[in-house]
Amino acid sequence: MSKKEDLKKQILELTREYYREVHVPQPAFEAGKSRVNYGGRYFDDEEMVNLVDASLDFWLTAGPWAHKFETRLAKWLGVKYCSLCNSGSSANLLAFSALTAPELGDRQIKRGDEVITVAAGFPTTVACIVQYGAVPVFVDMSVEEGNIDTNQLENALSPKTKAVMIAHSLGNPFNLQIVVDFCKKHNLWLVEDNCDALGSEYFIDGEWKKTGTIGDIGTSSFYPPHHMTMGEGGAVYTNNPDLHKYVNSYRDWGRDCWCVGGVDNTCGCRFTGQFGQLPQGYDHKYVYSHLGYNLKATDLQAAIGCAQLEKLDFIVKRRRENFETMYNGLKGVKGLLLPEPQKNSKPSWFGFFITVKEDAGYTRNELTKYLEDHKVQTRNLFAGNLLRHPAFEQYVEGRDYRVVGGSLPVTDSIMRDSFWLGLYPGMTPEKLQYMIQTIKDFVASNDRYI
Repeated sequence: MSKKEDLKKQILELTREYYREVHVPQPAFEAGKSRVNYGGRYFDDEEMVNLVDASLDFWLTAGPWAHKFETRLAKWLGVKYCSLCNSGSSANLLAFSALTAPELGDRQIKRGDEVITVAAGFPTTVACIVQYGAVPVFVDMSVEEGNIDTNQLENALSPKTKAVMIAHSLGNPFNLQIVVDFCKKHNLWLVEDNCDALGSEYFIDGEWKKTGTIGDIGTSSFYPPHHMTMGEGGAVYTNNPDLHKYVNSYRDWGRDCWCVGGVDNTCGCRFTGQFGQLPQGYDHKYVYSHLGYNLKATDLQAAIGCAQLEKLDFIVKRRRENFETMYNGLKGVKGLLLPEPQKNSKPSWFGFFITVKEDAGYTRNELTKYLEDHKVQTRNLFAGNLLRHPAFEQYVEGRDYRVVGGSLPVTDSIMRDSFWLGLYPGMTPEKLQYMIQTIKDFVASNDRYI
């Protein structure tokens, strides 16, 4: 063993020891005193070892670990192509950007074209549509599933419609069969925002498929509370080789060159080709076929992701188990509408979605304040209704966006009455039971309800 190899071995062994000394000891949970977070990092010594290992190589930007991660995630999902990027928001931007590539011809999304979506979700599902000058067309929600009301799809259609871009809310798949059939019927792109649903499955075409792989293109987020984490990170995946090519171009500054980092002249015509109106032989590494960005992740993030992938099946299993515990514990509690899994699906739950009924005798805010006061962290369904936020005050309905039917009553109800609790693998049985009992205590003590 060389000195370098010996030093590396010692460093990695010490890293494992450090993990055991610093991160393994966990204080005992004390009901009412210990904080119950909605999400968090779930890791062990393998993530730390991979991180240190990658740091010793000091590649820093996307390199061998990134390529390894892309290959492994693609295999796990069952798709041909995967592109790692620096966040789930960037993944959505890249997925949509790929659909604006001029090479797509009549199917290219251009300024003024329409994209069907929803207003109850995370803003970055919609931001990329608006920022490209396309027109988001908002349809209402189904409150039981927390997903798009597919009955409104045909009403949302116009001659300008080019795509549907929606999320699988909190891990619960939307009705993919209806949406896929609608997109095929009208020759529309389907972008699955899969950032909350990694590992969810849906039965379609006679087999179970993972969400994010059923439409034309899917996206994931690896922010700490998500199913797996890199700290920051995201991915775009597809079976379409052209879309994959465009995603990588927009991710890598918009360049025409397809060389991976540290490699030159893969095309064999780096200084001899003719591109656009550039001089003959212009360096292919600096030819831009799109106006893109630098949205790559680092090898340090990818190294963590490779260790997380080894735990992903367990993470999905634990989230499903935690959902069942919460559902069975809260079933029958008056005043609460509990989440219903989409038919023909196996959700990989991100959060436990709860809606306070109109006749409950108490409000969502009263319940969430009680939970927060008792150290249970809560979250609204992100934007609730994005159109109600200051960011949309500058946009004009009928010009910059459309609302199907003129209003979004269920979306407004979600904004006003719904919230969710965490289901991540770090939730112990004690924490789950504490959340259940705290909700029951609030309902039982509510004078107006009794």
